[in-house]
Order: sequence, then C-alpha cells, then structure tokens
Amino acid sequence: MAETQIEWTDATWNPVAGCTIVSAGCTHCYAMEMARRLEAMKIEKYVGLTRKSGKRTIWTGTAREDHASLDIPRKWKKPRKIFVNSMSDLFHDDVSDDFIAQVWRVMRETPRHSYQILTKRPERMVQLLGRMPGVVLPNVWLGTSVEDADAAARIDYLRQVPASIRFISFEPLIGSVGPVNLSGIHWAIVGGESGRSARPIREEWIDEIHEQCCDYDTAFFFKQWGTWGKDNKRRSKKANGRIYRGQTWDEMPQVAQMHI
Repeated sequence: MAETQIEWTDATWNPVAGCTIVSAGCTHCYAMEMARRLEAMKIEKYVGLTRKSGKRTIWTGTAREDHASLDIPRKWKKPRKIFVNSMSDLFHDDVSDDFIAQVWRVMRETPRHSYQILTKRPERMVQLLGRMPGVVLPNVWLGTSVEDADAAARIDYLRQVPASIRFISFEPLIGSVGPVNLSGIHWAIVGGESGRSARPIREEWIDEIHEQCCDYDTAFFFKQWGTWGKDNKRRSKKANGRIYRGQTWDEMPQVAQMHI
C-alpha cells in the first residue's frame, strides 16, 4: 500500500497493522473493513486483526509490528508526504519502544520525505518521545485525532510533544469541539464521516474550528463533507465535495519554520 487518495498526503506506509477502538471516532474506522479485505486476500500481516460484531467488522485489539516494511520509504526516491500507519496507530500499547525508535531512524535517514504521524494516544507519544534523543526532525509532523469535545483533551498532550510540526485531525467530526487552545498547533484537518453508517456533520462545528484556526494562525484544511452535505442531506461523499464557505481549503503548515 503506497499511493493514496487521501487529500492531504501522497502515500501511506504501514509498519504496524491492527488497532483497538478507543473512542467514538473509531466506531466506523475505514481501516477495520480494509484489514478484513486484506486478510481475505491472504496478506499475512492482517490475519486475525479483525472480527465480526453483528454486521460490523471491528478490531480484535491486537497491533502487529511489520519489520519487513521498515525499509519501504528508502526505496521511494521522489520526495513524498507519507501518512505513517493509516492502518494502525504507531503509539498503540502493542508497539514496542524499540520498534518506534526504528521507525524514527528510517525517517531521520530519509529527509527527502515528510512524515505525518497521527495518533489517538498522545499520552504515550508524550511519555516516549520526551525521553528519546533526537526525536525532533524537520520532516516529521506529529498529530492527534479529535472527533468531538470528549476527545479535546488530546490537544493538551499534543502541545507537550517535541515536534517541528504539530497537527490535529478533526475527522470524523461528529460533534462540536467547543473552544480549544490551538497555541503551538500548526495545522488542522477537518472532515465529515463517510460510509453507509456515517454520522452527520454540521456546518457550525466546522465554523468554530475555522474561526479558532484564524485566531491562532493555524493552517486550515477542509478534507470533505463526507456522506452528509452542507444541507444535511445524504449523498455520496464525491457528490457532497469539499467546498466550504464557497471555496476549497488546502492550507498546509509552514514546514520551513521550526516550532519546538
């Protein structure tokens, strides 16, 4: 898995597979169904990572390190933005400190790429990176997911992470996040949920994030409306599109500026 249709990145790299549901934003995670399909295709690293719960596919709670995939970014000569672990969470409890250090070594030795690491476990990210030497790299962006106000506390952990770029994925946005402190946060991605069981997004929830991004000078990227459009009607995510306030929003963080 390399090339991707995710709007804010160029490729995915999955040195870890499998995860655990931790909050409401995980309920309809696309990676669970994708992992089931990959297992059906006899791809060994995904075997046993999901199970059926009624009609749903959900994680079993196991994450698996894939040492064989560590060198993949070294083979990509053209610079890319790389989403690390679209099929897992690098800071899952099953991922060893040593393996995370190996991932960091690859990223350090391939400075032509920009790496985007997104976690729902920023507490562990803070604890581990705070004691690892040389973790602040100009090509490594560290982020957390915040789907509603119940998950907003993750932002405070993210702010403590030693990083050149910090970002938040407000996706799937399933509720108001309320007032949040975006100081030290360089980029915000906002998007609605997609799929047959998608929960609606509301324009006023996007508005409050956009306005706070303006207040804190945080780059704003609107990824999609998802299954529910601006008019609260259900359509394909392609039909609903990416237009917000009359335009597309593809702002990116200022990579050249080091914020530690």
